[in-house]
Amino acid sequence: MRMTRSWAAWLWWVLPATAWPEAFPEAQPQEESGRPPSDALAEPPSERPVQAVSRASGWHYLTRLEATTLTLQPRAGVGTSEGFVQVEPTLILDGGAEFGVNLGAPVRLRLWGGGEGLGLVRREDWDSLSDFGQVVRGLKLGSDNAPVGVWFGALESYSLLSAHLVRRYSNRSNPDYHPAGGFLTGTLGPLYTQAFASDVLGARLMGAEVALDVQHVLFGQPRDPGRYTLALSAVHDWGKSGGHAPPVTLAHLDSTAVVVVRPGFEAHLLAGWGGRPGEGGAWGAVVGAGADALTPTLDMRLRLEVRRQHGGFRQGSFGPDYELARFKAAGPEDVPVAEASFPDGYSAYGEAEVGWDAVRYGGLSRHLKLSLGAEAFSWGRFDVDGRVAVQLFARSLEVALKWLGMGMGQPGPRYLGAAEARWRLLGGTLYVMGTGGTRLFPSPEGTLRPGAFASVGLGVDHAR
Repeated sequence: MRMTRSWAAWLWWVLPATAWPEAFPEAQPQEESGRPPSDALAEPPSERPVQAVSRASGWHYLTRLEATTLTLQPRAGVGTSEGFVQVEPTLILDGGAEFGVNLGAPVRLRLWGGGEGLGLVRREDWDSLSDFGQVVRGLKLGSDNAPVGVWFGALESYSLLSAHLVRRYSNRSNPDYHPAGGFLTGTLGPLYTQAFASDVLGARLMGAEVALDVQHVLFGQPRDPGRYTLALSAVHDWGKSGGHAPPVTLAHLDSTAVVVVRPGFEAHLLAGWGGRPGEGGAWGAVVGAGADALTPTLDMRLRLEVRRQHGGFRQGSFGPDYELARFKAAGPEDVPVAEASFPDGYSAYGEAEVGWDAVRYGGLSRHLKLSLGAEAFSWGRFDVDGRVAVQLFARSLEVALKWLGMGMGQPGPRYLGAAEARWRLLGGTLYVMGTGGTRLFPSPEGTLRPGAFASVGLGVDHAR
């Protein structure tokens, strides 16, 4: 829970240059501690050609080219099937602890389907200013030792510090909207701040959280900063990019105390209260506990909370489903989540982030990465968001799964899932890959059109 910025975790994402399609968009999760850990579905499982790049001194680079076939097809007989050949170049530069950049985007060339009068390139991938943000997968400026740090790129499983407003959020859940997000972190005396935008080229989700180190204020700079904090966060969705949707504003106050600190382990308690400014009676409260463990082969973070919701407010409103729910919330109501009723009641929320590395290569790679968040409500609803990635056969085979279930146990639940596999050949330079899953495409009328995708192809990369 300490207010530290592990930019090395961001570097792990910048360097491998993820090759997931939109079902696994490039990402930067941000834990409630202010420490942004890596995510094995945001980044691909570790790739041996990259390991030599990641921790060495000086400037290094990686180049990659992938070519795959991609089929988009409707479900339940809605719409028209489409086929594409997808070419995806990537360039990664590693400038050390203070700088890293990952550039590249998929270009989809139409083979068949989609109707009359359509161009060679899939129009929905490049039909707005925000879509050009997908070229920047990651841009890192700053490090643990810098008072200010900046990150630009795709956001996946992103959480804003205490994470009671923005939790496990993805700005790429909408398959036709490809923004580059960004966040800025800064430290000034006892204050630690993070501000973020889900779309740096459009008027969308924006917010900030300011955390005060109480021990620092009362007794001077502590040896272990961030043990006792008070934090205030606020988030506003302008609703003007990636499709129009109703605006919404939320705010939250949090307190955290680290009660156990040992080498490689710490435990903390937390409590908070939030609401919707300007709307009386919309509020929520939360209490909980968490634990972080870090060893040479294990990186684990656990959290358990009990929550109270009232008047339509809920914790984690800007979550993994939000970019779809802003058009149509999961459940029987055919309205955006900002206008949907949310029953008063209680819930239990649990989250686990586990990374296990049986054989360490430069301290960055893992054999297994698991990320799971689940919430059960007193009135019968259940939500789950999970992803797992594993490497087998001396890291030659990489398999990843991602799943999302919202509103389960109630009418109108929402389910999404995807899987990817890669097999590296010729010492890891060449790989074959296949991926498939389901998607929901927002329509101009505000409905969600179900679809599926599948692709197979080859990739080659080169590191120096």
